[in-house]
Amino acid sequence: MQNLNSMLIDKSAVLPGKAIDFQTLTQQIKAWGLELGFQQIGITGVDLSTDAKHLDNWLHAGRHGEMTYMSRHGSRRSRPQELVQGTLRVISARMDYFPPDARLAPTVLADQRRAYISRYALGRDYHRLLRKRLQDLADRISDSIGTFGYRAFVDSAPVLEKALARNAGLGWIGKHSNLINPKAGSWFFLGELYTDLPLPVDEPFVATHCGSCQACLDVCPTRAIVAPYQVDARRCISYLTIELKGPIPLEFRKAMGNRIFGCDDCQLLCPWNRFAKPASEAGFRVRHGLDAPELVSLFQWSREEFFRKTEGSAIRRIGYERWLRNIAVALGNAVSSGQITAALAARAGHESELVREHVQWALSQHVSN
Repeated sequence: MQNLNSMLIDKSAVLPGKAIDFQTLTQQIKAWGLELGFQQIGITGVDLSTDAKHLDNWLHAGRHGEMTYMSRHGSRRSRPQELVQGTLRVISARMDYFPPDARLAPTVLADQRRAYISRYALGRDYHRLLRKRLQDLADRISDSIGTFGYRAFVDSAPVLEKALARNAGLGWIGKHSNLINPKAGSWFFLGELYTDLPLPVDEPFVATHCGSCQACLDVCPTRAIVAPYQVDARRCISYLTIELKGPIPLEFRKAMGNRIFGCDDCQLLCPWNRFAKPASEAGFRVRHGLDAPELVSLFQWSREEFFRKTEGSAIRRIGYERWLRNIAVALGNAVSSGQITAALAARAGHESELVREHVQWALSQHVSN
């Protein structure tokens, strides 16, 4: 991979003696992207000044919680040319991920015996999969024009991916803060190639199309969408189950229901997702029956079983203790049964204080019932 931080390209040095038709190259890039499994490719410049103000206000309000990495990188998140020196354009790509073989989400959410895992995490880890496809795209570009400067990102660095995708014409940012495409809803991943190629840019989405709808605000279990286009991560179930390392605040535990990894409620209710397409990528199909697993069964996994069954999955990043923490809360919210209290009691003396505390809370919910 060519790294722009260590390499500035003299365009005249790319395939000496041959001028590059960047308009044609852009068309080729978009065609190659489709061949590689992306559903859409867009290209934008690096101006994110308006979004920088929104980010600064969000950080100043402390709505990023423990995600200190959001503020650690300063202006590089909103200034691509500072993150990767020499960047002129961003190639933004999206790939549908909704697993076609997954059990219906509302059915799983309504069954307190089962665990709900965000649909994006049911298959293989998207970070590796998309990054490999972006690398393949970069390889095709270099095969065509010679060496050029680029760097690939998939939710792995200080990148304002949704703002860049909007500017590249892939959709608008909805009231729930997710990107929405008018022909594909919001069930897709984003990835980027920062490049020094002066490619022609696409028309951005300059308006939103949410209208007066506020289904996402109304359905959020913890009222994390505090106002249209404003999300307080500290209240979000995705943050609480994935990013938060310590105890889950008491005020949110009941609202979590049976959600043990992420939350999709705002997307499930979004009317634009009637246009969403199921994933064509085989890697996003359900693995290990995690689309509707029994809570008690998951809670009984050993550490070794957890790491074996989450190999190659985004779930692994939370680790075994937080996995048990989240499931304990879900068991506390389930209808009481001897099987559930027995499973919880078996973990009451767990070596982790974090796990023990949540198990005790869960047991107290069944005693009070």
